[in-house]
Formats: sequence, structure tokens, C-alpha cells
Amino acid sequence: MTPPAARGRGDARALAAVRLLHTAIWAFFASSILAIPVTVWLGQLVAALWLSVFVWGEVVVLVLNRMGCPLTMLAARYTEDRADNFDISLPRWLARYNQRLFGTLFALSQFQLGWALLTG
Repeated sequence: MTPPAARGRGDARALAAVRLLHTAIWAFFASSILAIPVTVWLGQLVAALWLSVFVWGEVVVLVLNRMGCPLTMLAARYTEDRADNFDISLPRWLARYNQRLFGTLFALSQFQLGWALLTG
């Protein structure tokens, strides 16, 4: 049996690993969402479509998990903390409004991309 102190260190390491992975994945998708309007503006519609496909994949994952990230559920196993950013290395305000902010930006980018595809 693992002593409680060792179990706590293991939990801290596991939580740190989940936070690191979650932050890296978030950075990929946030960057993709920010890059879509730029690629559309530059006329790189194929690149914009691929970025959109990646983000839509993440949307499907979120929808299938009741708008929660599976990594959040995994991180919850290793801590009692439930601050908005307990599972990711982001400022608390950004973690709190992440889906609303980037969801809005993604929706707008999809309108921009759709317009470019229809008129281009």
C-alpha cells in the first residue's frame, strides 16, 4: 500500500502532467482559432478549412462530454481544487471565459470563411 504522503506527491505529479498536456492542447486550438481569420484574409482557404476541421473535432469532443473537456475530468481525480484554472495553466479569468471567448471567435471565423468560400 502506498503511504499517504507518497500518494500526494504522485497526485501532484499527475496533476502537473495533465495541466501541461491540457495547456499544450489548448494552445494548439486557440492558435488555430486565431489563425483562421488570418488565413482567410491571406486567401489561404484550404489552410483555413483544415484549421476549422481540427477545431470542429474539438467541438465534437466537447459536445460528447457535455461541454466539458475530458482532461478536466482527469485532472479532477488528482485534486480537490475546483478553481476555474485548476486543470490548465491559464489565468483564472481566461479559464473561466475560455469557451465563451474562443467559441465566439470560432463562430465568427466560420462566417468569415463561409463568406470567402461563397464569394471567392
